[in-house]
Amino acid sequence: MLEGEIIAQSVKDFFTKPMLKIAVVPLLLTLIIMLSLFYLAAGYGFDSLQIYIQQTQNGQDVFVDEQAPFYFVWMTTLMAFLFKYSITSWLVGFLVYTVGTLFIMMFSVFITVIIIGFLTPMILGILHQRHYQELPINGFGTMMTPLFIAVKSFLIMIGLFFLFIPLYFIPLVNILAINFPFYYFFHKMLNHDVASTILTDEQYAIIHHKKANAFRFRTLFLYFLSLIPSLMLFTAVFFVIYLGHAYFLELRSLNKKENNSKLIEQDLEN
Repeated sequence: MLEGEIIAQSVKDFFTKPMLKIAVVPLLLTLIIMLSLFYLAAGYGFDSLQIYIQQTQNGQDVFVDEQAPFYFVWMTTLMAFLFKYSITSWLVGFLVYTVGTLFIMMFSVFITVIIIGFLTPMILGILHQRHYQELPINGFGTMMTPLFIAVKSFLIMIGLFFLFIPLYFIPLVNILAINFPFYYFFHKMLNHDVASTILTDEQYAIIHHKKANAFRFRTLFLYFLSLIPSLMLFTAVFFVIYLGHAYFLELRSLNKKENNSKLIEQDLEN
């Protein structure tokens, strides 16, 4: 199957009902829970400040404990000044809710990507039932393997950041130098997550030896997609589908070669 056909099939699978549920439901639930907690906390905080606001707006003096940390005194003085006027008081509330909502939405996307990482076996299971029922799913590694890969890849990523410091001052080159460590971590985590769910350790070694560069180009393509903020909301599931198709097809090809070898051996024995 050509690469364009794999992408087209992945897009088609992504827009099926089960995949859309996995893509959208965790995001919506996370957003609802996080925003609800944020608005409750913000509302409680503003209600607690109501007396304080009335005091500042009425020109009353606000007393601060002399033993309080300097940053608390500074923040209290700033808040007293801002809440002294209705327009600045309104602006503070608007900025708190606006910036807070944007931050919660970004944080919710991050949480969703982590959740979908745990749902990789479910996504690949659906893919397996739709297209590759004749192929056995084995998987390799233990429960601690993903944690080991994550820690190892993270440490290497940090090392690459320090190694590339001289390149950060070169125009255009600095873009590559900054993104390469992120791509390395992205590739290692996504590639292992999908491959370890489908293949045995031996199958992965064979495929990786022959097709390592092909999978690097695939994850590089997916990394570029992940840099588009609006797409990142839903593309985590697509990443797993696309890479899953690629590994299933390689596994099918590998099994055919093994079966053909067995048939040849049987013919020779007969």
